[in-house]
Amino acid sequence: MAEAVSGALVAAVREMLRHATDHTGAVRDLLADGLVDGVAERDGAVQVALLASRADAAAMEPLRAAVERQVRAVPGVLNAQVVLTAHRSADAPPPRAPAGGGHRPLGLGGEAPARLLPDVRAVIAVASGKGGVGKSTTAVNLAIGLAQRGLSVGLLDADIHGPSLPRMLGIAARRPEVRDKRLIPIVAHGIRAMSIGLLVEERTAMIWRGPMVMGALNQLMGEVEWGALDVLVLDMPPGTGDAQLTVAQKLALAGAVIVSTPQDIALLDARRGVAMFEKTRVPVLGIVENMSTFCCPHCGHETALFGHGGARAEAEALGVPFLGEVPLLLDIRTSADTGAPIMAAAPESAAGTAYARIAGRVASALAPHLR
Repeated sequence: MAEAVSGALVAAVREMLRHATDHTGAVRDLLADGLVDGVAERDGAVQVALLASRADAAAMEPLRAAVERQVRAVPGVLNAQVVLTAHRSADAPPPRAPAGGGHRPLGLGGEAPARLLPDVRAVIAVASGKGGVGKSTTAVNLAIGLAQRGLSVGLLDADIHGPSLPRMLGIAARRPEVRDKRLIPIVAHGIRAMSIGLLVEERTAMIWRGPMVMGALNQLMGEVEWGALDVLVLDMPPGTGDAQLTVAQKLALAGAVIVSTPQDIALLDARRGVAMFEKTRVPVLGIVENMSTFCCPHCGHETALFGHGGARAEAEALGVPFLGEVPLLLDIRTSADTGAPIMAAAPESAAGTAYARIAGRVASALAPHLR
């Protein structure tokens, strides 16, 4: 029964798209024009992806906003989001040229959009070849560490399927304001933060196809009022897929930080991460060895649970900087779970000192961008 209701709602939205009114008041068949890349629905929340090249994104914005208002008005739709994506799904028809010649779909202009994040001096990606190595924890504490060095810092959660920053920053219950159709980042622990997790309920499963994910990521990059920043830290999803390529192609990244644990299997994936950024001509600022040694909270004895020194050796073999080691400490985990990252709660602790050293080395590497 639920599947039937969902299918009927998607069908109703698609029918609306066949008779959509654009921002000029003209009636458009967006499906026949080849502008609809996909329609997805879950529990009354609908997302529509409209195809738009990078060059057409700014000109498509009025149409996107008009369509979003109409999707919201479809009976049964509880929430709606219309996103722009340049990622065409296999079954999406090519955009139809307008009558009278030309190559652009109806309603598109020829002007290039403004450069993404024009007021951000340096954008860096914190990435890992695999999940579970502490990438998000590193991204949060690195961002706070950079802010504690006097820099203005933003933190963008680019992990659409697994947004964890709202909980780690203690802002899961807050919702960002919207001003002039742009999201305002939430300030916490001295940094500005934004995540898809701030826009949906915490337990919502983000069961989205690739085009939907890319559209949401594009909006987080282009429709958030970050303001003037020295550094924007991107907490990337694990792996080397579409999200990483989208970021590398759309943003002039100042560099990437690779997070790994010491064991061989994690280093193998870290190696792939380094190779991906090198192929996309993004400088690798260095590798961080997380969970380097386990410190017993009772006696202080250190044990190399996952080995030790593997990331340093890998950095030397790849010819990239080694940024430092972070021990496996109970305080790091508990501080993240309670929304008070260790760099904010206990910057003088062993973990805080380790993150501060890493932040210092990253800041030094970014110095040419911050002058």
